[in-house]
Amino acid sequence: MPRFPISLSVRLDDLGKLILRLTVAGLLLFHGIPKIEQGIGFVHQMVEASGLPPFVAYGVYVGEIVAPVLVIAGFFTRPAALIIAMDMAGAVYMARRDDVFSLGQGGMSWAIEVEAFFFFGALAVACLGAGRIALGKGRWD
Repeated sequence: MPRFPISLSVRLDDLGKLILRLTVAGLLLFHGIPKIEQGIGFVHQMVEASGLPPFVAYGVYVGEIVAPVLVIAGFFTRPAALIIAMDMAGAVYMARRDDVFSLGQGGMSWAIEVEAFFFFGALAVACLGAGRIALGKGRWD
C-alpha cells in the first residue's frame, strides 16, 4: 500500500485553502473586469465626494484585479488578501455606508452581504495563507 508523505488532513487543509482562495478572488474578479472594460469614472466621483484625492480611485484596479490574481495564483497571498479586505472596506465606506445596518431588497438579506463576504473571506485568506497548492512558497504566502 503506498504511503503519502503528507497526511490526508494536511492535504485536505491545503485543498480547503485553495478552494477559499479561488472562491473569494475568482468571484471578486467579476467585479473588477467591468472596471477595465467600462472605466472607473463613477469610482472617481465617489472618491472625490468622500474628500479623497482622485488618484485613490485607481486603487480599485489593484484591489479588484491585481490582488485577486495574486491570491488565485497563491503568490504574495497574505498581503494581496489584506489589500482586498481594505478595498472592500473602502467600497463600503464610500458607496454603501448607509446600508450597513439595513436589509437588502425584499428584506431577506443583509444589504452589504456581498461586500461582507469579500471582506471576511479575504481576512480568512490573509490569516490562513495560501497553503501548499500555490505558486509562491515564501513567508508572505
